Amino acid sequence: MLKINRFLTVIFVRFKTTSMPRWLIPLIILVIVIVAVEIYTFQAFKTISKNKWVRFSFLAISAAVYINFFITMLTYDRGNGQTPQFQMAMGLMLTFAIPKLVVIIFLFGEDIYRWIVKLISLVSSGETKSIPSRRKFISQLALGIAAIPFVSFIYGIIQGKYNYKVIKYQLSFDDLPAAFDGYTITQISDIHSGSFTNREKIQYGVDLINEQQSDLLLFTGDIVNNKADEMDDWIDVFDKLSAKEGKYAILGNHDYGDYMDWKTPQDKIDNFEKVKNIHQKIGFDLLLDEHRYIEKNGDKIALLGVENWGRGFNQAGDLEKASAGVQKDDFKILMSHDPSHWQEKVKKDDFNYHLTLSGHTHGLQMGIEIPGFLKWSPSQYVYKQWAGLYEEFGRFINVNRGFGYHAFPGRVGIWPEITVIELKKA
Repeated sequence: MLKINRFLTVIFVRFKTTSMPRWLIPLIILVIVIVAVEIYTFQAFKTISKNKWVRFSFLAISAAVYINFFITMLTYDRGNGQTPQFQMAMGLMLTFAIPKLVVIIFLFGEDIYRWIVKLISLVSSGETKSIPSRRKFISQLALGIAAIPFVSFIYGIIQGKYNYKVIKYQLSFDDLPAAFDGYTITQISDIHSGSFTNREKIQYGVDLINEQQSDLLLFTGDIVNNKADEMDDWIDVFDKLSAKEGKYAILGNHDYGDYMDWKTPQDKIDNFEKVKNIHQKIGFDLLLDEHRYIEKNGDKIALLGVENWGRGFNQAGDLEKASAGVQKDDFKILMSHDPSHWQEKVKKDDFNYHLTLSGHTHGLQMGIEIPGFLKWSPSQYVYKQWAGLYEEFGRFINVNRGFGYHAFPGRVGIWPEITVIELKKA
C-alpha cells in the first residue's frame, strides 16, 4: 500500500509541475467521456445484433465522425471565422452524440436495476450470484427512442434551417397614438450570412418577408458571423427587402468581429466599418445609439436603436444616449440585440419603453415547441427571455428566433422566424 501511495504521489507531482498546454486537460477529459459513451452505446448494439458487420459499421462511422471533428478543431484557424467545414463537423458531432446520450440513460438505468437485483439476491440467500445479463428489450427501446433525435438532427441540417415560420402578434396599448392603430412591423434578426450555402432557400425567406407587406421592417442584429465579406454574395438578395415606410437596423454581438483572431487591430477596425456599411448597401438605416421619429397623420412614435449590450460582455449600447431628445410620454419601440439588456436594464426603466425587439439567442436552434402545451430549449437556462413574446410591468419584449443559423448548421424544433407585430390602440 505504501508503494502505491508513493507511486501516485510521484505521478501527481510530475503532472502538476509539467508544462502542459491549457487545452490539453479539457481534451483529455473529453476523450475519456467519449470513450465511456461509446463503450456504453456499443453494448446496446451487441445486445440486439450478433452481426459483425453491424457492429463494425457502428464503430467505423463513430470513429469517422470523431476523427473529422478533432482534425477540424485542431486545424481550425480563427482568422478565417466559422467555415462551413467547421459548422458541419460540429453538426455531425451533435447529430451522433446526442442520441447516444439517450441510449446511456436507458442502459445506466438498467445497470442500476441489475445491481439492485444482485444485492437483493445476496441479502436474501447469502450467495454471490452473477449480475443478470442485459435485456434485449431495453437495448431495442433505447435505440428506438434515440432514433428520434437522430432523425430530427438530420432533418434540421438538411431542411429545418430553411423552415421559415411567420409568427404574428397583436399588441394593444392605451397610449398608442391613434394614427398608428393597425400599424404593422416585421422583425427579423440574426441573419448570419457567413453560414449560408443555399441561395434559392435564402431567396425564398426574403420573399416571405416581403409578402408580409408591413409598414416597417426592423432588423435586430448579427448580419454576419465575423467578417464583412461574408455578405458580399448576398447583398443582391437582401437589398430586395422592402417595407412601406422604412427599414431600420442595429448591430449584434457578432458584427463587432470579436470572435476571431485578426492579424492587426486595424484589420478589426476596418472590418467593423465595412460591416456598418453593409446596412447602407441593402437599404437599412443603421441606428447606433440613436433614435428616429416615425410620423403618420400628425402623430409620431419613437424608434430607438442601441449598439449591442449583453450581460457580462460587450456592453457597447448606450440607452441614455439613444433616448436623448425623446420625451417620456412618447410611445417608444426599442431595438436591442441581446434580451438580457431588457432583463437587466430596460424593463424597469421609468422612461417606459413600451416594446423592445431582440434576437441573439436563436432558441439555441434546438428544442421542443408545441403551441399552448410545451416550450423548451436549453437556451432557457441561460436567458429568462429566450424566444417569443414576454410581458412585465405592462412592457413587452419579443425575442426573435433568428433568420439564419450559427455554429450548428441546422435547426431542430426551433425554426427560423419572421415576426409580424400589429399595434392596436386599446
